[in-house]
This record gives sequence, structure tokens and C-alpha cells, in this order.
Amino acid sequence: MKTFQKKIGLIALVFGLMACDGVGQHSGEQASSGHHEEAAEAEPAKGQHGGRLLRDGDFELELAIFETGMPPEFRVWVTDAGSPVSPEDVKLHITLTRLGEVKDEIAFTQQDDFLRGDTVIYEPHSFVVTIEAQHRNNTHRWQYDNFEGRTRIGAEVAEAFGLETEIAGSGIIKETITAYGRIVPDAEKVRAVSARFDGVIDSVLVSVGDRVKKGQVLASVESNESLRRYTLFAPINGLVTERAANPGEQTNGRRLFTIMDASSVWAELAIFPSDRGRVRPGMPVTIEGAGGEAKHEGLVSLLNAVAQSNQSVLARVVLDNTDGTFVPGMYVTGDIGIAEHHVPLAVKRDGLQRFRDFTVVYAQIGEEYEVRMLELGRQDGEWIEVLGGLESGTRYVTSNSYLIKADVEKSGASHDH
Repeated sequence: MKTFQKKIGLIALVFGLMACDGVGQHSGEQASSGHHEEAAEAEPAKGQHGGRLLRDGDFELELAIFETGMPPEFRVWVTDAGSPVSPEDVKLHITLTRLGEVKDEIAFTQQDDFLRGDTVIYEPHSFVVTIEAQHRNNTHRWQYDNFEGRTRIGAEVAEAFGLETEIAGSGIIKETITAYGRIVPDAEKVRAVSARFDGVIDSVLVSVGDRVKKGQVLASVESNESLRRYTLFAPINGLVTERAANPGEQTNGRRLFTIMDASSVWAELAIFPSDRGRVRPGMPVTIEGAGGEAKHEGLVSLLNAVAQSNQSVLARVVLDNTDGTFVPGMYVTGDIGIAEHHVPLAVKRDGLQRFRDFTVVYAQIGEEYEVRMLELGRQDGEWIEVLGGLESGTRYVTSNSYLIKADVEKSGASHDH
């Protein structure tokens, strides 16, 4: 509980530092002679088409992003002194300056009663918008910030956050199937101990659960034929898992002790018919106990030739168990690596967040962070393939990105259409 409270306190402190550092600036709007600070506090006026209204005297533009049934594009309607202006009488150009000084130049052509942009407005819709319109020998200019999913975090605050970043690039996606099973003794490391000559058991020196070393005395027996006493020794290092010997009993040719060396165990995984053709000996396997025990790596060493009653076949994985993680009878999960796919671009799953209806990562440029909407492909437990929305070579946040998401949501910058 104290650890949780300490973490909450740290987050609160960091957000306090961010408030002082100017993080979460809201978007604003200004004409060529306007005041940015005042405009930043006001919600921009909307026109009859749902777009942003921009005025310069009697001259007015309504600028909207249209994306119904098509990729997003700009559409503009023009009026002068409240009367519609024919699109062919207006020359319009817009520059979008994105984070990192990337510029999108947009020209317009007439369509019906509006001007239509010639460029797809790709996500995120986060940029400085610069507009120049010419009409009747007059030039009208506007500029405003239209930021979404963006925040500024100083280096000291980022360090306090524990933010970690990496450069997005190529990767390997491991295709796996998951199988379930249990741990059984390594049959090659189990020994049954019987009396060499039948006789009366004279003494027994070990019990079930005892650990013994190779050569350690287990019991002594008096031979029925020679009446001489001889000794039974442990043939291997291991654990006594069975004792069927008590003083005064006849040996009667039966097994008296079972000793198991648990430094190596087998994981037997059930492979069902739908996956049987995809699993082969030599494939890597990650084994994890049902209780969350540490993961161990191994290889498929054998596929049984005989099916179980549930129609599965058992895949055997030999595991080094010198640390004693696994005990026979324990249920386990195995992720079997059936293929590796080299992909041009991949990001760590830990960096993924939700933003609007998108899965995103936060790109870092200097002290600014901004969403990148991702089109995703194949994935494994650590990496996910990126098919679109992010450029190779982009630095992105891998750890604690949820804190950036929280600050972006706090800033309240909205998606402008």
C-alpha cells in the first residue's frame, strides 16, 4: 500500500512540474493582426458545414476536413459581406506545418460551390495551419495551431517520469502457438532400487522426500541364501520419491526405492490435430508455470506417435531445472515458436496506447511528443508489426507512455474537422 501511495505521489509531483513547464498547450487561432493568446482560450466559431470560420473584415472562409466515405481532405466555402463567393474567383493555398517542421502544401480547385484540396490530410490532424487567400486583388492570411495528441515535456520531467524511448526499425515477429500440459519426471533420470539378492531388510536409512547423493547408503539386507548382510546404495543424486522397505520385511524381488534427479524434467504439452502438422522436433518453446513461475526455454525433443484419448499428441520438452522451479505434476503453458518473420518496421507492444479509435505510439521530437496512428500487422508477445502510420527511424516512447496519454487527455486538445 505504501509503495502504491508513493507512486501516486510521484505522479502528482511530476504533473505539478509539467504545469510549471508549460506542458499541454491548447490550440489557438489568429488572423494576420490577431492575438494568439486571446484566441487560444476561445472555441473556434463553426460554419453551416461544420467547419472552422476564419474572418478578415467582411471576407470569410469556412474550412472543413471532409472524410465521409473517403480519405480526409480540405473543403472551403467563401463569403464576402455575407454573400457566397464563386470558388473560381478565389485563389487559395494552405500550408500544414507538422511536428519536426514537415510541411504539407495544399492547392485547391473548384468543385460545385466549394474549393477542394488536392492532398489527403493524414493522421494525426496536428499541425500549424497557414492560409493565404486572394480575392479581388486582396490577400487574406490566417495562421492558427491545430494540435491533437501532442504535448511538451521537459527533459527533467521526462526523466522523473521514467520515460524510455527507442528508434523504430526492422524486427523479427515470432509466430507461436500455445499449448498446455504438465511437468513429469525426466525418465532418463529416474532410478528404481531393488535388492540384488532376496532377503530380510535389516535397516532403512532414508525416507520419502530425502535428498541423497550417489553412493549414499539406503538400506542393508541379510541374504536368505548366504545369511550375509550387504548394503544398497543410491545410484544417482536425487530425491527419494518412493520407499517400499521397512526393517524385518522380505525383499521379495520388489522395488524398494525410487530416486528422481529433478535437475532435469520434461514438460509434456498436448498438441491437438489443428496444430499437429505445424509442430516439429527442434522448435523452441517457452514454458511457464500456471502460478506465474519464471519462464524457462527449451526445445521440442519428441512428438509422440500415439494420440491421447482427447486426440492430442504429447510434445516433450526437456527443461533444465537446476533452480527447482518446476516439480512433477505442475501444470504449465508452452509457447511453441513455429516461425519467424522479418518485418521492415516493428514497435514494442509496451509502448502502445489507445487514442480515439486508434492504436498509437507517441513519437518524440525534441521535447515534444505526439501520437502516431498505427496500422498493425503480425505480433508476438513483445513486438508488433507496423504496416502504416509511422516512419522507420522515428524515436518513440516504449516505457510509461500511459503518462503521456494522461497529460494529452488533460490538455483537452480536440480532433478538428
